[in-house]
Amino acid sequence: MAAGSARYVRYILFAFFALAVLYFVSNSSPVVPPLKPITDHASTKGAESSGPTKATTGATSSNGGSSTSAKEEKPASKKVEFGFGLDPAEYPMAMTPNDPGWDDLSGIKPGPRINATFVTLARNSDVWEIARSIRQIEDRFNRRYNYDWVFLNDKPFDANFKKVTSSLVSGKTHYGEIPKEHWSFPDHIDQDKAKRVREEMAQKKIIYGDSISYRHMCRFESGFFFRQPLMMNYDYYWRVEPSVELFCDIHYDPFRFMHENKKKYSFVLSLYEYVETIPTLWDSTKKFMKNHPEHIAEGNTMAFLSDDGGETYNHCHFWSNFEIGSLNWLRSKAYTDFFESLDQDGGFFYERWGDAPVHSIAASLMLKKEEVHFFNDIAYYHVPFTHCPTGEKLRTELKCHCNPKDNFDWKGYSCTSRYFDANNLEKPEGWESQQD
Repeated sequence: MAAGSARYVRYILFAFFALAVLYFVSNSSPVVPPLKPITDHASTKGAESSGPTKATTGATSSNGGSSTSAKEEKPASKKVEFGFGLDPAEYPMAMTPNDPGWDDLSGIKPGPRINATFVTLARNSDVWEIARSIRQIEDRFNRRYNYDWVFLNDKPFDANFKKVTSSLVSGKTHYGEIPKEHWSFPDHIDQDKAKRVREEMAQKKIIYGDSISYRHMCRFESGFFFRQPLMMNYDYYWRVEPSVELFCDIHYDPFRFMHENKKKYSFVLSLYEYVETIPTLWDSTKKFMKNHPEHIAEGNTMAFLSDDGGETYNHCHFWSNFEIGSLNWLRSKAYTDFFESLDQDGGFFYERWGDAPVHSIAASLMLKKEEVHFFNDIAYYHVPFTHCPTGEKLRTELKCHCNPKDNFDWKGYSCTSRYFDANNLEKPEGWESQQD
Protein backbone atom coordinates (compact mmCIF):
# COMPACT_ATOMS: atom_id res chain seq x y z
CA MET A 1 0.00 0.00 0.00
CA ALA A 2 2.84 2.37 0.90
CA ALA A 3 4.55 1.75 -2.47
CA GLY A 4 1.27 2.32 -4.32
CA SER A 5 0.63 5.58 -2.46
CA ALA A 6 4.13 6.80 -3.28
CA ARG A 7 3.49 6.05 -6.96
CA TYR A 8 0.28 8.12 -6.92
CA VAL A 9 2.09 11.03 -5.27
CA ARG A 10 4.80 10.93 -8.00
CA TYR A 11 2.11 10.89 -10.72
CA ILE A 12 0.44 13.89 -9.17
CA LEU A 13 3.76 15.77 -8.91
CA PHE A 14 4.64 14.97 -12.56
CA ALA A 15 1.20 16.13 -13.70
CA PHE A 16 1.49 19.37 -11.74
CA PHE A 17 4.94 20.04 -13.24
CA ALA A 18 3.69 19.39 -16.80
CA LEU A 19 0.73 21.73 -16.33
CA ALA A 20 3.05 24.44 -14.97
CA VAL A 21 5.34 24.12 -18.01
CA LEU A 22 2.39 24.31 -20.43
CA TYR A 23 1.02 27.38 -18.67
CA PHE A 24 4.39 29.16 -18.76
CA VAL A 25 4.90 28.44 -22.48
CA SER A 26 1.37 29.46 -23.50
CA ASN A 27 1.62 32.79 -21.65
CA SER A 28 5.09 33.75 -22.78
CA SER A 29 5.69 36.29 -25.58
CA PRO A 30 8.80 36.89 -27.71
CA VAL A 31 11.47 38.77 -25.84
CA VAL A 32 11.74 42.30 -27.24
CA PRO A 33 14.40 44.58 -25.78
CA PRO A 34 13.11 47.86 -24.32
CA LEU A 35 13.40 50.38 -27.15
CA LYS A 36 12.61 54.05 -27.48
CA PRO A 37 10.21 55.15 -30.23
CA ILE A 38 11.77 57.11 -33.07
CA THR A 39 11.99 60.84 -32.43
CA ASP A 40 13.43 63.69 -34.46
CA HIS A 41 15.30 65.11 -31.49
CA ALA A 42 15.43 64.36 -27.80
CA SER A 43 14.73 67.91 -26.69
CA THR A 44 11.04 67.80 -27.63
CA LYS A 45 8.86 67.67 -24.53
CA GLY A 46 7.50 64.17 -24.15
CA ALA A 47 9.46 62.86 -27.12
CA GLU A 48 10.63 59.87 -25.11
CA SER A 49 7.04 58.73 -24.62
CA SER A 50 4.75 56.90 -27.02
CA GLY A 51 1.75 58.51 -25.33
CA PRO A 52 0.84 61.34 -22.98
CA THR A 53 2.93 61.84 -19.89
CA LYS A 54 1.47 61.70 -16.41
CA ALA A 55 1.22 65.47 -16.39
CA THR A 56 -1.33 65.41 -19.20
CA THR A 57 -3.53 62.53 -18.05
CA GLY A 58 -6.40 62.34 -15.66
CA ALA A 59 -9.60 64.33 -15.27
CA THR A 60 -10.20 67.35 -17.46
CA SER A 61 -9.18 70.51 -15.66
CA SER A 62 -11.07 73.78 -15.69
CA ASN A 63 -8.09 75.75 -16.98
CA GLY A 64 -7.76 74.11 -20.37
CA GLY A 65 -6.32 70.79 -19.27
CA SER A 66 -6.70 67.41 -20.91
CA SER A 67 -7.96 63.92 -20.26
CA THR A 68 -7.59 60.40 -21.53
CA SER A 69 -10.11 57.66 -22.09
CA ALA A 70 -10.52 54.48 -20.08
CA LYS A 71 -8.60 52.71 -22.84
CA GLU A 72 -5.38 54.28 -21.51
CA GLU A 73 -4.31 51.03 -19.84
CA LYS A 74 -4.64 48.66 -22.82
CA PRO A 75 -1.69 46.23 -23.03
CA ALA A 76 1.41 47.78 -24.56
CA SER A 77 2.18 44.48 -26.27
CA LYS A 78 -0.18 45.44 -29.11
CA LYS A 79 2.55 47.74 -30.42
CA VAL A 80 6.10 46.75 -31.28
CA GLU A 81 8.04 49.98 -31.05
CA PHE A 82 11.52 50.46 -32.35
CA GLY A 83 14.21 53.03 -32.36
CA PHE A 84 17.94 53.12 -32.22
CA GLY A 85 19.35 49.62 -32.16
CA LEU A 86 16.73 47.76 -34.24
CA ASP A 87 17.15 47.72 -38.00
CA PRO A 88 13.85 48.78 -39.63
CA ALA A 89 14.93 46.89 -42.75
CA GLU A 90 13.90 43.76 -40.87
CA TYR A 91 10.33 45.03 -41.26
CA PRO A 92 10.05 46.18 -44.91
CA MET A 93 7.22 48.51 -45.91
CA ALA A 94 5.07 46.91 -48.59
CA MET A 95 4.88 49.72 -51.15
CA THR A 96 4.05 47.53 -54.18
CA PRO A 97 2.29 44.18 -54.69
CA ASN A 98 5.72 42.62 -55.21
CA ASP A 99 6.86 43.52 -51.70
CA PRO A 100 6.60 41.02 -48.82
CA GLY A 101 3.52 41.58 -46.68
CA TRP A 102 1.47 43.47 -49.29
CA ASP A 103 -1.56 41.24 -48.76
CA ASP A 104 -1.19 41.13 -44.99
CA LEU A 105 -4.11 43.44 -44.19
CA SER A 106 -5.56 41.66 -41.18
CA GLY A 107 -4.46 41.48 -37.58
CA ILE A 108 -1.95 43.74 -35.86
CA LYS A 109 0.96 44.65 -38.12
CA PRO A 110 4.30 43.60 -36.59
CA GLY A 111 7.29 45.88 -36.61
CA PRO A 112 8.07 49.54 -36.01
CA ARG A 113 5.82 52.37 -34.86
CA ILE A 114 6.59 56.08 -35.07
CA ASN A 115 5.90 58.52 -32.24
CA ALA A 116 2.76 59.84 -33.94
CA THR A 117 -0.94 60.54 -33.46
CA PHE A 118 -4.10 61.40 -35.32
CA VAL A 119 -5.49 64.79 -34.30
CA THR A 120 -9.00 66.18 -34.66
CA LEU A 121 -10.50 69.54 -33.77
CA ALA A 122 -14.17 68.88 -33.04
CA ARG A 123 -17.22 69.98 -31.10
CA ASN A 124 -19.43 67.65 -29.10
CA SER A 125 -22.11 68.03 -31.78
CA ASP A 126 -19.67 66.59 -34.35
CA VAL A 127 -19.66 63.19 -32.67
CA TRP A 128 -21.40 61.21 -35.40
CA GLU A 129 -19.56 62.94 -38.23
CA ILE A 130 -16.20 62.25 -36.62
CA ALA A 131 -17.32 58.68 -35.84
CA ARG A 132 -17.71 58.17 -39.57
CA SER A 133 -14.20 59.52 -40.19
CA ILE A 134 -12.68 57.34 -37.48
CA ARG A 135 -14.28 54.26 -38.97
CA GLN A 136 -12.83 55.14 -42.38
CA ILE A 137 -9.33 55.55 -40.91
CA GLU A 138 -9.54 52.42 -38.79
CA ASP A 139 -10.91 50.16 -41.53
CA ARG A 140 -8.43 51.28 -44.16
CA PHE A 141 -5.34 51.63 -41.96
CA ASN A 142 -5.23 52.03 -38.19
CA ARG A 143 -6.84 48.76 -37.08
CA ARG A 144 -3.49 47.19 -38.02
CA TYR A 145 -1.30 49.88 -36.38
CA ASN A 146 -3.25 51.17 -33.33
CA TYR A 147 -1.95 54.74 -33.37
CA ASP A 148 -3.30 57.16 -30.77
CA TRP A 149 -5.89 59.85 -31.39
CA VAL A 150 -5.97 63.34 -29.85
CA PHE A 151 -9.26 65.27 -29.81
CA LEU A 152 -9.24 69.03 -29.17
CA ASN A 153 -12.17 71.32 -28.37
CA ASP A 154 -12.60 74.87 -27.09
CA LYS A 155 -15.22 73.42 -24.71
CA PRO A 156 -15.01 70.32 -22.48
CA PHE A 157 -15.83 67.09 -24.27
CA ASP A 158 -18.96 65.42 -22.95
CA ALA A 159 -19.27 61.79 -21.87
CA ASN A 160 -21.07 60.72 -25.04
CA PHE A 161 -18.36 62.08 -27.32
CA LYS A 162 -15.70 60.26 -25.32
CA LYS A 163 -17.67 57.03 -25.19
CA VAL A 164 -18.37 56.92 -28.93
CA THR A 165 -14.90 57.90 -30.10
CA SER A 166 -12.96 55.76 -27.64
CA SER A 167 -15.00 52.72 -28.68
CA LEU A 168 -13.96 53.17 -32.31
CA VAL A 169 -10.24 54.00 -32.01
CA SER A 170 -7.87 51.03 -31.77
CA GLY A 171 -5.15 53.12 -30.11
CA LYS A 172 -5.40 55.34 -27.05
CA THR A 173 -7.74 58.32 -27.12
CA HIS A 174 -6.92 61.64 -25.46
CA TYR A 175 -9.16 64.70 -24.98
CA GLY A 176 -7.88 68.24 -24.57
CA GLU A 177 -9.62 71.53 -23.87
CA ILE A 178 -8.11 74.50 -25.72
CA PRO A 179 -7.11 77.38 -23.42
CA LYS A 180 -8.95 80.67 -23.93
CA GLU A 181 -5.83 82.54 -25.08
CA HIS A 182 -5.61 80.18 -28.07
CA TRP A 183 -9.27 80.65 -29.03
CA SER A 184 -9.96 84.37 -28.64
CA PHE A 185 -9.04 87.78 -30.01
CA PRO A 186 -5.47 88.77 -29.13
CA ASP A 187 -5.10 92.11 -27.35
CA HIS A 188 -3.70 93.94 -30.38
CA ILE A 189 -6.82 93.39 -32.52
CA ASP A 190 -9.10 96.42 -33.06
CA GLN A 191 -12.52 94.93 -32.37
CA ASP A 192 -14.43 97.65 -34.23
CA LYS A 193 -12.31 97.20 -37.33
CA ALA A 194 -12.69 93.42 -37.18
CA LYS A 195 -16.47 93.76 -36.86
CA ARG A 196 -16.66 96.06 -39.90
CA VAL A 197 -14.72 93.51 -41.93
CA ARG A 198 -17.11 90.72 -40.98
CA GLU A 199 -20.12 92.85 -41.91
CA GLU A 200 -18.60 93.75 -45.29
CA MET A 201 -17.77 90.12 -46.04
CA ALA A 202 -21.30 89.07 -45.10
CA GLN A 203 -22.71 91.58 -47.59
CA LYS A 204 -20.38 90.19 -50.28
CA LYS A 205 -21.47 86.64 -49.35
CA ILE A 206 -17.89 85.46 -48.82
CA ILE A 207 -17.85 81.97 -47.34
CA TYR A 208 -17.45 82.12 -43.54
CA GLY A 209 -16.88 85.84 -44.00
CA ASP A 210 -18.95 86.85 -40.99
CA SER A 211 -17.91 83.98 -38.71
CA ILE A 212 -15.93 84.68 -35.56
CA SER A 213 -15.52 81.00 -34.63
CA TYR A 214 -14.14 80.17 -38.07
CA ARG A 215 -11.47 82.81 -37.63
CA HIS A 216 -10.54 81.44 -34.21
CA MET A 217 -10.30 77.99 -35.79
CA CYS A 218 -8.01 79.17 -38.60
CA ARG A 219 -5.74 81.00 -36.15
CA PHE A 220 -5.66 77.99 -33.82
CA GLU A 221 -4.80 75.53 -36.60
CA SER A 222 -2.17 77.95 -37.92
CA GLY A 223 -0.34 78.58 -34.68
CA PHE A 224 -1.48 76.60 -31.67
CA PHE A 225 -2.72 73.03 -32.27
CA PHE A 226 0.83 71.65 -32.30
CA ARG A 227 1.63 73.39 -28.99
CA GLN A 228 -1.21 71.86 -26.99
CA PRO A 229 0.02 69.80 -23.99
CA LEU A 230 -1.23 66.52 -25.43
CA MET A 231 0.39 67.17 -28.80
CA MET A 232 3.77 67.89 -27.19
CA ASN A 233 4.11 64.14 -26.62
CA TYR A 234 4.36 63.36 -30.34
CA ASP A 235 6.65 63.98 -33.31
CA TYR A 236 4.22 63.44 -36.20
CA TYR A 237 0.52 64.11 -36.74
CA TRP A 238 -2.22 63.14 -39.19
CA ARG A 239 -5.06 65.65 -39.24
CA VAL A 240 -8.56 64.20 -39.62
CA GLU A 241 -11.79 66.20 -40.06
CA PRO A 242 -15.38 65.11 -39.47
CA SER A 243 -17.16 63.39 -42.39
CA VAL A 244 -14.14 62.50 -44.49
CA GLU A 245 -13.73 59.30 -46.50
CA LEU A 246 -10.81 57.07 -47.45
CA PHE A 247 -11.47 55.08 -50.61
CA CYS A 248 -8.46 52.75 -50.79
CA ASP A 249 -6.49 50.36 -48.60
CA ILE A 250 -3.30 51.77 -47.13
CA HIS A 251 -0.73 48.97 -47.23
CA TYR A 252 2.06 50.72 -45.32
CA ASP A 253 2.58 53.20 -42.49
CA PRO A 254 2.53 56.81 -43.80
CA PHE A 255 4.06 58.04 -40.52
CA ARG A 256 7.03 55.71 -40.99
CA PHE A 257 7.28 56.71 -44.66
CA MET A 258 7.47 60.36 -43.63
CA HIS A 259 10.15 59.68 -41.03
CA GLU A 260 12.38 57.36 -43.04
CA ASN A 261 12.24 59.61 -46.11
CA LYS A 262 12.78 62.82 -44.11
CA LYS A 263 9.46 64.33 -45.19
CA LYS A 264 8.05 67.13 -43.07
CA TYR A 265 4.76 67.99 -44.75
CA SER A 266 2.36 66.14 -47.05
CA PHE A 267 -0.95 66.63 -48.85
CA VAL A 268 -3.44 64.96 -51.19
CA LEU A 269 -5.45 67.94 -52.53
CA SER A 270 -4.43 71.43 -53.60
CA LEU A 271 -6.38 74.34 -55.06
CA TYR A 272 -6.62 78.11 -55.36
CA GLU A 273 -7.66 80.10 -52.29
CA TYR A 274 -10.54 82.60 -52.38
CA VAL A 275 -8.80 85.87 -53.29
CA GLU A 276 -11.23 87.92 -51.16
CA THR A 277 -10.13 86.17 -47.96
CA ILE A 278 -6.38 86.87 -48.23
CA PRO A 279 -5.82 90.20 -50.04
CA THR A 280 -2.73 91.15 -47.98
CA LEU A 281 -1.40 87.72 -46.94
CA TRP A 282 1.37 87.79 -49.53
CA ASP A 283 2.38 91.31 -48.53
CA SER A 284 2.82 90.03 -44.96
CA THR A 285 4.74 87.04 -46.28
CA LYS A 286 7.14 89.21 -48.29
CA LYS A 287 7.72 91.37 -45.22
CA PHE A 288 8.56 88.22 -43.24
CA MET A 289 10.94 86.98 -45.96
CA LYS A 290 12.74 90.32 -45.90
CA ASN A 291 13.02 90.34 -42.11
CA HIS A 292 13.96 86.66 -41.77
CA PRO A 293 15.96 85.49 -44.79
CA GLU A 294 17.59 82.89 -42.53
CA HIS A 295 14.31 80.95 -42.46
CA ILE A 296 13.95 80.62 -46.23
CA ALA A 297 15.27 77.25 -47.42
CA GLU A 298 17.51 76.79 -50.40
CA GLY A 299 15.88 74.55 -52.98
CA ASN A 300 12.38 75.39 -51.79
CA THR A 301 9.08 75.27 -53.73
CA MET A 302 8.53 78.99 -54.31
CA ALA A 303 7.51 78.10 -57.87
CA PHE A 304 4.37 76.42 -56.49
CA LEU A 305 3.28 79.72 -54.91
CA SER A 306 4.41 82.29 -57.44
CA ASP A 307 4.81 82.55 -61.20
CA ASP A 308 7.21 85.51 -61.02
CA GLY A 309 9.80 84.50 -58.44
CA GLY A 310 7.84 85.71 -55.42
CA GLU A 311 6.69 89.15 -56.54
CA THR A 312 3.05 88.02 -56.54
CA TYR A 313 1.11 85.07 -55.12
CA ASN A 314 -0.87 82.79 -57.43
CA HIS A 315 -3.09 81.72 -54.48
CA CYS A 316 -2.22 78.01 -54.69
CA HIS A 317 -2.29 76.09 -51.42
CA PHE A 318 -2.41 72.57 -50.04
CA TRP A 319 -5.81 71.72 -48.58
CA SER A 320 -4.98 71.30 -44.91
CA ASN A 321 -8.04 69.30 -43.83
CA PHE A 322 -5.78 66.39 -44.79
CA GLU A 323 -2.15 66.68 -43.84
CA ILE A 324 0.48 64.42 -42.33
CA GLY A 325 3.45 66.30 -41.02
CA SER A 326 6.26 66.86 -38.56
CA LEU A 327 5.24 68.50 -35.30
CA ASN A 328 8.85 69.34 -34.60
CA TRP A 329 8.97 71.41 -37.78
CA LEU A 330 5.83 73.31 -36.77
CA ARG A 331 7.37 73.92 -33.35
CA SER A 332 10.60 75.17 -34.93
CA LYS A 333 11.72 78.78 -34.63
CA ALA A 334 11.29 79.28 -38.38
CA TYR A 335 7.61 78.34 -38.39
CA THR A 336 6.71 80.00 -35.08
CA ASP A 337 8.44 83.22 -36.17
CA PHE A 338 6.34 83.12 -39.36
CA PHE A 339 3.10 82.60 -37.44
CA GLU A 340 3.88 85.32 -34.90
CA SER A 341 4.63 87.77 -37.71
CA LEU A 342 1.34 87.01 -39.45
CA ASP A 343 -0.57 87.12 -36.17
CA GLN A 344 0.74 90.61 -35.40
CA ASP A 345 -0.43 91.80 -38.81
CA GLY A 346 -3.96 90.81 -37.81
CA GLY A 347 -5.09 89.21 -41.05
CA PHE A 348 -6.83 86.34 -39.30
CA PHE A 349 -9.41 88.90 -38.11
CA TYR A 350 -9.06 91.92 -40.41
CA GLU A 351 -9.40 89.59 -43.39
CA ARG A 352 -10.11 85.85 -43.17
CA TRP A 353 -6.77 84.14 -43.53
CA GLY A 354 -7.09 80.36 -43.53
CA ASP A 355 -4.68 77.87 -41.99
CA ALA A 356 -4.34 76.11 -45.36
CA PRO A 357 -2.52 78.96 -47.17
CA VAL A 358 -0.52 79.68 -44.00
CA HIS A 359 0.73 76.07 -43.76
CA SER A 360 1.26 75.91 -47.51
CA ILE A 361 3.30 79.10 -47.77
CA ALA A 362 5.42 78.04 -44.80
CA ALA A 363 6.07 74.55 -46.22
CA SER A 364 6.83 75.87 -49.69
CA LEU A 365 9.29 78.50 -48.46
CA MET A 366 10.91 76.97 -45.38
CA LEU A 367 11.26 73.35 -46.52
CA LYS A 368 13.29 71.86 -49.32
CA LYS A 369 11.38 70.43 -52.26
CA GLU A 370 12.12 66.88 -51.22
CA GLU A 371 10.70 67.48 -47.73
CA VAL A 372 7.14 67.94 -49.07
CA HIS A 373 5.24 64.88 -50.30
CA PHE A 374 2.12 64.21 -52.40
CA PHE A 375 0.33 61.00 -51.33
CA ASN A 376 -1.19 59.88 -54.62
CA ASP A 377 -2.01 56.48 -53.11
CA ILE A 378 -4.13 57.80 -50.20
CA ALA A 379 -7.62 58.29 -51.63
CA TYR A 380 -9.53 61.02 -49.81
CA TYR A 381 -12.76 62.97 -49.83
CA HIS A 382 -13.74 66.12 -47.99
CA VAL A 383 -16.75 67.98 -49.30
CA PRO A 384 -16.74 68.97 -52.12
CA PHE A 385 -13.44 67.56 -53.50
CA THR A 386 -12.14 64.05 -54.10
CA HIS A 387 -8.63 62.73 -54.52
CA CYS A 388 -8.92 59.39 -56.31
CA PRO A 389 -5.51 57.90 -57.17
CA THR A 390 -4.51 58.51 -60.76
CA GLY A 391 -3.88 55.28 -62.64
CA GLU A 392 -6.22 52.32 -63.08
CA LYS A 393 -3.56 49.78 -62.16
CA LEU A 394 -2.86 51.57 -58.85
CA ARG A 395 -6.56 51.85 -57.99
CA THR A 396 -7.00 48.13 -58.61
CA GLU A 397 -3.98 47.22 -56.48
CA LEU A 398 -5.29 49.38 -53.62
CA LYS A 399 -8.87 48.04 -53.90
CA CYS A 400 -10.25 51.55 -54.32
CA HIS A 401 -13.97 52.25 -54.60
CA CYS A 402 -13.76 55.88 -55.76
CA ASN A 403 -14.87 57.00 -59.21
CA PRO A 404 -11.81 58.27 -61.14
CA LYS A 405 -14.06 60.80 -62.87
CA ASP A 406 -14.42 62.54 -59.49
CA ASN A 407 -10.67 63.01 -59.10
CA PHE A 408 -9.95 66.71 -58.65
CA ASP A 409 -6.17 66.61 -59.12
CA TRP A 410 -5.94 67.55 -62.79
CA LYS A 411 -8.98 69.84 -63.09
CA GLY A 412 -8.60 73.51 -63.89
CA TYR A 413 -9.09 74.76 -60.33
CA SER A 414 -6.57 72.30 -58.86
CA CYS A 415 -2.97 73.31 -58.17
CA THR A 416 -1.58 69.76 -58.16
CA SER A 417 -0.33 70.07 -61.73
CA ARG A 418 1.55 73.24 -60.69
CA TYR A 419 3.12 71.31 -57.81
CA PHE A 420 4.38 68.61 -60.18
CA ASP A 421 5.74 71.21 -62.61
CA ALA A 422 7.44 73.21 -59.83
CA ASN A 423 9.23 70.07 -58.65
CA ASN A 424 9.98 68.65 -62.12
CA LEU A 425 8.03 65.52 -61.21
CA GLU A 426 6.59 63.08 -63.70
CA LYS A 427 2.81 63.10 -63.55
CA PRO A 428 1.20 59.72 -62.79
CA GLU A 429 -0.06 57.51 -65.57
CA GLY A 430 -3.49 58.50 -66.86
CA TRP A 431 -3.50 62.11 -65.69
CA GLU A 432 -4.18 63.48 -69.19
CA SER A 433 -7.53 61.72 -69.40
CA GLN A 434 -8.72 63.41 -66.20
CA GLN A 435 -8.23 67.01 -67.35
CA ASP A 436 -11.22 69.20 -68.08
